[in-house]
Amino acid sequence: MSEQIIKNNVAELIGVVKTGFTFSHEIYGESFYSFVMEVARLSNSSDQIPMLVSERLMNVQESMEGKQIAVQGQFRSYNKHTGGKSRLLLSVFVREWALADPQDPRNPNSIFLDGFICKKPMYRTTPLGREITDLLIAVNRPYNKSDYIPAIAWGRNAKFAETLQIGQNIKIYGRIQSRTYQKKISENETDLKTAYEVSISKMEVERIQEAAGE
Repeated sequence: MSEQIIKNNVAELIGVVKTGFTFSHEIYGESFYSFVMEVARLSNSSDQIPMLVSERLMNVQESMEGKQIAVQGQFRSYNKHTGGKSRLLLSVFVREWALADPQDPRNPNSIFLDGFICKKPMYRTTPLGREITDLLIAVNRPYNKSDYIPAIAWGRNAKFAETLQIGQNIKIYGRIQSRTYQKKISENETDLKTAYEVSISKMEVERIQEAAGE
């Protein structure tokens, strides 16, 4: 079961550690720590990706800032409840890591997800006329848990994704991206926020079979 689930959610990243380790939580005596990894884009910009790692996998007492590493893991979600509100937190759960060669030819940011549409797709266009469809994909993992991963389809994929139905199986390939935006707090005040999502480059959809007539 576990091996199959791991294949449903595979993220591979190569980037630079930008922050120190911050304690996140403890489960059954095992402590987990968060840090931020900067992953370069082809456009000369970068994504700031939140990571989560066990103290048993990385030496969290050692400074890793500025080091380039290669990571394989899963893109996971967690619902944090504060002030009567629920907020979806996303991070890459590190399963394997190693120091990386700066000349490593591999794609520095790739992810594969096999899950299910769990919210009605939302189609929209940007002020410049670019077509986008927002998706929320549920990806199963062991112990009856699921991760809820936001994803964005662009262009012709956006028009197709708009037609998808809740419960439909979808496989997506793409990259994890960070995106800053301004959230309006009051008439004269805004707050700068960061969203994390999968930018889809390719998708495969399991067609829904219609029942045959009598």
